Amino acid sequence: MAENKNPIEWRVIGETVPGASHLRAAIPNQDNILFVRESSRSLPIILCVADGHGSPKCFRSDRGSRYVVKKSAYLLSEFLDERRGRFDTAEIESQKDYLSAELVRRWREAVEADLKKEPFTEKEFENLEKKSDAKARKLVEDNPLLAYGTTSLTVALEEDFVVYWQLGDGDMLNISETGEVTKPLSEDPRLLANETTSMCLPKAEKDFRFLVRKILAAAESPQMILLSTDGYLNSFSSEAGFFQAGTDILNMLAAENGFNDVSDNLKAWLEEATRMGSGDDCTVGIIYRPQLVGKSEKTEQSETEKAPPAEMPPAPNATPANAAPTDSQSVTPENEKDVTVTITIKKDKNKISESSFAALAETDSASSNLKNFSD
Repeated sequence: MAENKNPIEWRVIGETVPGASHLRAAIPNQDNILFVRESSRSLPIILCVADGHGSPKCFRSDRGSRYVVKKSAYLLSEFLDERRGRFDTAEIESQKDYLSAELVRRWREAVEADLKKEPFTEKEFENLEKKSDAKARKLVEDNPLLAYGTTSLTVALEEDFVVYWQLGDGDMLNISETGEVTKPLSEDPRLLANETTSMCLPKAEKDFRFLVRKILAAAESPQMILLSTDGYLNSFSSEAGFFQAGTDILNMLAAENGFNDVSDNLKAWLEEATRMGSGDDCTVGIIYRPQLVGKSEKTEQSETEKAPPAEMPPAPNATPANAAPTDSQSVTPENEKDVTVTITIKKDKNKISESSFAALAETDSASSNLKNFSD
């Protein structure tokens, strides 16, 4: 943004919770969320969310989603660092095929390393056959990647542009300075019901959606970007309700002590969403700009925002609690080698803490470019 080179503060909030149906079935949270940044306030910021599939065949999808957020964050961080100070949005756009193919390659390497370290066990196959059948076991034996199936959603925010990069279901919302809520990426018409593209499919690199949006002036910078797995969206009776939740969260962030209120209560809001809505794992990641949020008077105030933020979550217009669960995922990143950053929002209202950092050790083929991973 040539007209304003003063340092701008950006903040990140994120949380993931296991689905209500997963808790009842003793299934781990298959969502993951991760962000990486150079410093505590400045850009770039890379935020990744992933949703491991809930199908019995995808019985290691919690690992698959963990690997993809890590690989995606590291790859984009490396890519942007190589272009520091000489960004060309057209050139970045031209590299979308390379980035997608490279992410798939690195993810597959991580899966293969995990399998070498810990091969499938007979107990895992016995559990699969109980939940499905012998045919499902054969599918996994023929394509081990299937057990790790996951989606991938990534946003990279720089001063002069935003990169949106997605494979499979889940949602990204952009809220502009005027309060307009939009989806930056075009819809993939193939993603119906539980049908989704996936990292585990043979031509996954061809199924990514990718957009570079140039920011020419401060006014074009988003107020907030929200990423979520489909477990959160599916807890609403309509897309309009999901959009309204984005506006409500932004309004809460604009209030005094807004960061603490949202970060302290996001987990409880997501737990309520999965309990009253989809039953699926729910994950939300938020990037926002406090200066812009605080100054904006154009974002409409909803009825939800008028209540005290700590007591009134952006609750969904819930679908029945017994609604069929859909797929969901979880997140992590890495730095120089295999260091993974996992977002953990602390609940201490007396201090602002965005994340904790933990080191994590890292650890081809399928039949179609679209699969139903729910059963």
